[in-house]
Amino acid sequence: MSTDFLRSLTSDLALRPDNYFGLGSVEVIPPAGPGEGGVRRLAVTSNRLIERPHPDVSTLPDVVAYGARIYGSKYNAVGWREVVKVHEEVRETIKVVDGEEVKQKKTWKVHELSDYHFWNYVQFAEAIEEVRNGLLKLGIRQEDVVNVYAQTSVNWQLISHGCASISTAIATAYDTLGVEGLAYSLKEPDCVAVFTNADLLPTLAKAFTEASKLKIVIYDGKPEESLLSHMKETRSDIQFIRLDDLRTLGREQPKDDPELIAAVEQRKPTSDTLACIMYTSGSTGTPKGVCITHGNLVASISSVTIVFGPHVPVGDIYLAYLPLAHVLEYIVELCALFVGVASGYARPKTLTDAGVKNCRGDLVALKPQIMFGVPSVWETIRKGIIGKLNEGGAVKKALFYGAYEAKKRGTPFLAGLGERVVLSKLKFAMNGGAAISKETQEFLSVTLMPMMQGYGMTESCGMCSLLPPERIAFGVAGLPVPSIEVKLLDVPASGYLSTNNPPQGEVCIRGPSVSKRYYKRPDLNSDENIWTKDGWFRTGDVGTWNEDGTLSLIDRLKNLVKMSNGEFIALEKLESLYKSCDYVSNLCVHAAPGAERPIAVIFPHEAHLRHAISFSTDPALARLEDADLETLCSDRYIKHFILKECNAVGAKNGLKGPEVLCGVVLTHEEWTPETGLVSAAMKLKRNVVASVFEKEIHAVYSAL
Repeated sequence: MSTDFLRSLTSDLALRPDNYFGLGSVEVIPPAGPGEGGVRRLAVTSNRLIERPHPDVSTLPDVVAYGARIYGSKYNAVGWREVVKVHEEVRETIKVVDGEEVKQKKTWKVHELSDYHFWNYVQFAEAIEEVRNGLLKLGIRQEDVVNVYAQTSVNWQLISHGCASISTAIATAYDTLGVEGLAYSLKEPDCVAVFTNADLLPTLAKAFTEASKLKIVIYDGKPEESLLSHMKETRSDIQFIRLDDLRTLGREQPKDDPELIAAVEQRKPTSDTLACIMYTSGSTGTPKGVCITHGNLVASISSVTIVFGPHVPVGDIYLAYLPLAHVLEYIVELCALFVGVASGYARPKTLTDAGVKNCRGDLVALKPQIMFGVPSVWETIRKGIIGKLNEGGAVKKALFYGAYEAKKRGTPFLAGLGERVVLSKLKFAMNGGAAISKETQEFLSVTLMPMMQGYGMTESCGMCSLLPPERIAFGVAGLPVPSIEVKLLDVPASGYLSTNNPPQGEVCIRGPSVSKRYYKRPDLNSDENIWTKDGWFRTGDVGTWNEDGTLSLIDRLKNLVKMSNGEFIALEKLESLYKSCDYVSNLCVHAAPGAERPIAVIFPHEAHLRHAISFSTDPALARLEDADLETLCSDRYIKHFILKECNAVGAKNGLKGPEVLCGVVLTHEEWTPETGLVSAAMKLKRNVVASVFEKEIHAVYSAL
């Protein structure tokens, strides 16, 4: 990849000098002994780990106060859309049953939304103050925990910041959690209050009976009165209050009330105050509550500000749609608040025009400049572009790929083409949550906007490494952030050694962004395989240092599988590559004990599969043009076709031997948290997939 081409991807950004980051990362402490590498930091901040983005900012209330003081009423802080109406549409679908077409009717709910409303920084700070005073009036104590079980929204943040300003910790719960998961997130922290949305009250109604300490339910929206009455009868000891009424309660408190002034002063947090108990998504076992302090969060804001600040002008708009119960969205919105970027709230289902009625989708209505996403989002966007090209015919495809190759060679020929295919001109994007395939990152960087990588985990507030636009590259996790230092620990059994060239090993991190404990888990907190006595957190990820000082992830310890020939394969690495196949929507790589090669359980990309079938000259595929997805997934020719296409992607990426798939299992049901195959954060539940498809997996291996 030419330097000129990579630089052209960031031509719209206010770049610092190409050599700003110098050596990238440097060793600041030599290896403590055999079996580990030296400690490395970001070169430009190698003299110390950064803890604050500004001398006046050490807690979350300081971030809000800073924004109100610096950006005031001139700039917007948050934006949202109101639901004008929910339309129910009956759509007819055709399913093939026993060889015959059967028409079925299904009811779809489509939202009609208002234009975006905005609050400036002063208005946002005032609304937080109202919530804060209302919580104090309700008797919320410093030692209490408030559960936030709600969709990503302005109201989520009002509750979060309101609690933070009086040193009350929140516990996060994904809005996709079922009854069991929600009950756990209420019970373990002994939550005395919960904030939720009207459409999530039915789930809460089934879970709150077990939460004996729960005393207050705060909600927004318009719930069914019969449901609310039933909940009040079931738990007469609980107070139910609308968020608007809570704000009114807070607004009615005289600002010069001595009791209020004293309470606010006494409840001010410090950097060591617990801000959030953030539960991991629970891809394996019971979710763990990560204890995140105000200091952890502020240090992370510092890191993002140093690395990306020059590329994010005040007044830009960030598309806020990922779950706030996930550390990625949580920390990004805090960073946006500090640097003067407005968070425009959206819903995954209303991002495009296809998900709304009588209005434009969120992307067009908001016109954001910045978007963050997880690999599944970017794969969907890439395949959406390809789907549009497929609809346009051979000439359009030829023009597109000709322009694509020209821009890859450094010729600025593709400008505007990607924007016509998709819906919004974004100038900046970041991938997080998991590794994205190199091909998808490059494709979107060429066709749409520069796409950077980030690497982190809940335990580090999403921080570990970031890829600055000045150092754009594909397939790397980035440079260590200014608030984190990194070392590699040998994994002798797999041959990952810090003495290798390049150095390899388990990624260990330390610094002010890193949490020091899990909530009520002394067993884990004392485990030297997780937290070492000298302050290192062992991530379980295997990394390697590149010559330019960047870090790349090459494996995951828990997902290393030894094949029959004695070689190890990395399941997550293979999944990130095979998911870039155009005919895959989601995928889980599985290797049976003693197997020579793995197989893949796949939920196929129906639109792309049908397009391939419609243009196929193979009679075995052409006969399936009118078949439903369930029929396609059970057909052996379709299985062979998808297996061949997946392995073509693997061969292109240099996979060979035990990394090559020997078979596939296809399923017609989408993988959602409701099906149990993925977590609330859309991470694979590998053991569940293996269990659900045990017979099909066994059949594939038996046939070999």
